Amino acid sequence: MDLEEAFLSVGEFGSYQKRAVAVLVLTQVYMACQSMLIVLVGSTPSYRLHLTDAVPSGQQDAAPSGQQVVFTEDMDSIVTEWFLVRQQAYKVSLAGSLFFAGLLVGNVVFGPLSDRIGRRPVYLTGLFFEVIFGYVTAVAPSYEVFAVSRLLVGLMNGGIGLVCFVLTQEYVGKSYWAMTGTLTSMSFAVGIALFGALGYYIRPWRSLATVANSSGVLFLLMSLTLPESPRWLYSQGQTERAEEVLRYMALRNGNPAKNLTLQRVGAAKPGRRDNRGGAGVLQLVVHPVLRLRTMVLMYVWYCCSLVYYGLTLGSGDSSGSRYVNVAMYGLVELPAYPLCIYFINKHWAGRRKSMASFLCLAGSACLCTMFIPENTGTFLSVTSLALLGKLMVSAAFNIAYVYTSELYPTVIRNAGLGVCSMSCRVGGILAPFVPSMRSLHSSLPFTVFCLSGFSAGCLGLLLPETLNGPSADTLEELNTSCRSTSSRSRVVESKALLYDADQWRSNHK
Repeated sequence: MDLEEAFLSVGEFGSYQKRAVAVLVLTQVYMACQSMLIVLVGSTPSYRLHLTDAVPSGQQDAAPSGQQVVFTEDMDSIVTEWFLVRQQAYKVSLAGSLFFAGLLVGNVVFGPLSDRIGRRPVYLTGLFFEVIFGYVTAVAPSYEVFAVSRLLVGLMNGGIGLVCFVLTQEYVGKSYWAMTGTLTSMSFAVGIALFGALGYYIRPWRSLATVANSSGVLFLLMSLTLPESPRWLYSQGQTERAEEVLRYMALRNGNPAKNLTLQRVGAAKPGRRDNRGGAGVLQLVVHPVLRLRTMVLMYVWYCCSLVYYGLTLGSGDSSGSRYVNVAMYGLVELPAYPLCIYFINKHWAGRRKSMASFLCLAGSACLCTMFIPENTGTFLSVTSLALLGKLMVSAAFNIAYVYTSELYPTVIRNAGLGVCSMSCRVGGILAPFVPSMRSLHSSLPFTVFCLSGFSAGCLGLLLPETLNGPSADTLEELNTSCRSTSSRSRVVESKALLYDADQWRSNHK
């Protein structure tokens, strides 16, 4: 039997898979706290400058000569500890960008690495070191150590986030991929909201960083019981090990499945270049089908990240309580995920049209903010439209994850997701600086978000639909699938031409 038949025998989403997916999904809460940490620990309170003869140590670079920075708001953050204001204010955005730069490198390194040596060892190693570097952030004696620790945390976060998502897909049957992918994104949104609540009750930034990072220890211990991906084992030719994992899943699901035997296919033999993670990145450039898909997906992911994180990181600068704003920008995502599950499984919408539509709606919401004056005090305000844009781009981002995993074969799925995530992190690196463009013009950030949403939505329509289509495990299967699709298209065109010819003959008799 093939893998999909094996999952039907084992149980596509049995009790054991539910527990395994729950561990991976809950880990997203920890990862969300690390991603949003700079929003609260880098908050800038109100301050004023006082003329003084002796400028205190540490403030020489923060203010003009002979002036002292005095904070008028009771707050403890890296800004108040290291006086990151005025000429030094860029360091807050720089720390956020370093985190996303780490995400970029992590995606590039960890994606192909997990395709080569396995999902489980890469995931556990990355999670272990992220916890270690997270504690370094909490005890950093200087800004420089803090900034380097954020880079290293981002490096680990980017790697394990990608592998974590792939594992939630590869532990279950294909019919549940949309649900597990949506649960992953939903848990990340819940993590943002919980981090806002955590920041409200824990104000000292070092204590907040410590508590937010400590949950990673629990998730690391829970993850030690997770098995290797049976789909990855099968794609690497390790059929016996894949059968062992599937039998273990079946046993824990209460379904022994004693006669479970996977078919041995030549495309899955070890040693084949196209089945190796190292060759995967090259195939994304060489393979004509994958090249077009990758180019389009890279731009879609870039725009999703730029708009998503740009709106979220700008929540701390919005009017009102910064803690409530952070929580709201997390909670507003939750309605997006039931919408995703509904639309992407409908034949008249599917993955492609749903993703493109949500991106265009996000751009439209950002466009409308340019015509609404700030602080109107009504329901229709810049903040409410920004929240609507966040909801729409969250839906598009979630679909992009699910859609991308279906567009790539198993042998290079992590490599494909890694390259797309790399492009995504470029958007994340730029995102902290987009809200600061408000100093040039109040509508400039939303103009950037608007154009990004519209252009990505239109470009996404170039991709093929994957709803109810077969999943490819190897490049040979992808080629076969594309040829069969092309053949079906030619048959349809031929029938249409024959029909037109018959109609013409009947009309001219």
